[in-house]
Amino acid sequence: MALKNHSGILFKVSIIVALFHIPLFSQDVVQYFKTNCASCHTIGGGRLTGPDLKNVTQRQSREWLVKWILDPEGILNSGDPYALKLQKESRGAIMRRTPGINQDLANALLNLIDEESKKEKSQFAGTRLSDRPLLPGDIEEGRKLFTGQKALINGGPSCIGCHHVNSFNGILGGGRLGPNLTRAYARLQGRKGLSAWLIAPPGLTMSPVFKEHPLDEKEILPLVAFLKNETEKDAPQSSALMINFILFGLGGVVVLLVLFDLIWSRRFKGVRQALLKESKQIFYSKR
Repeated sequence: MALKNHSGILFKVSIIVALFHIPLFSQDVVQYFKTNCASCHTIGGGRLTGPDLKNVTQRQSREWLVKWILDPEGILNSGDPYALKLQKESRGAIMRRTPGINQDLANALLNLIDEESKKEKSQFAGTRLSDRPLLPGDIEEGRKLFTGQKALINGGPSCIGCHHVNSFNGILGGGRLGPNLTRAYARLQGRKGLSAWLIAPPGLTMSPVFKEHPLDEKEILPLVAFLKNETEKDAPQSSALMINFILFGLGGVVVLLVLFDLIWSRRFKGVRQALLKESKQIFYSKR
C-alpha cells in the first residue's frame, strides 16, 4: 500500500512538471556545468574562450547542439560551417569532448542553459573580479603562489607541481603533467578568460583537486598578473630543462632498479640458503 501511494505521488509530480515546465535539475547537472563548462563559457556574462551560451538554443537547433556537445572535434573535422565559425571566433581554440558526456546529459545541460537564460542574472554569469590595473606587486605575489613559496589559502597544490613557464631556470623548471602556461594569458584570451579558468579549472586531473580546494578570490588576480607577465616576456623554451627532466627520470629509474636488485638478491640468498641447508640434511640423513 505504501509503495502504491509513493508511486501515485511521483506520477502526480511528473504531471505537474509536464504541465507547468517546472525545471527539476539535479545537482549533478549543475556541478557538471561548473566543472566542465564554466571555465570557457558563461550564461549571460559575455564571451570567455568560448561563446556566451545565453539563448544558445535560439541560435542553433537543439539536434545540432547535442551532436556538437557529444563530438565537437568530429563536427569540426566534417567541415561544418557553423562549427568553423565558432572556432574562428574563439581564435582557433578547439572544444574537446568532456568526460562522462552522453545524450541524456547533453539534453539536460541544454535544459539548464535554457532556464538560466530566462533569469535576469544567471548563476553562471561569471565571477565579478576587480578590474583595477595589475601592479608589479601583483606579479611578485603571483610568482610566489605559482612556485609554492606562498601556500594557497584553501590548501590546494601549487601550480609548479604540474605546470611550468619558460622563464624558470631551475633544475627542472616545473612540472610536466599539465601544459606549459607561458602563453596561457593569450591562449585564454586575456584577463577574463584566464580568471574563469583559474576559478573552475577543467580536466580530469585538476577538476577533482580544485573542487575540494578552490583558489581563493584574492589569489586569482596575482596569478593572472604573473601569467600575463609571462606571456608578455614570452621567453623561449630551454631545451636544457627537458634534458634535465629526462636525465632525472632516467636517474630515478636506475636508483629504483639498484634498490630492487639489492632487496631481491637478499631475498634470493635467503631462499637459496634455506634450500641448501635442507638438501644437506637430507643428504647426510641418507648416509
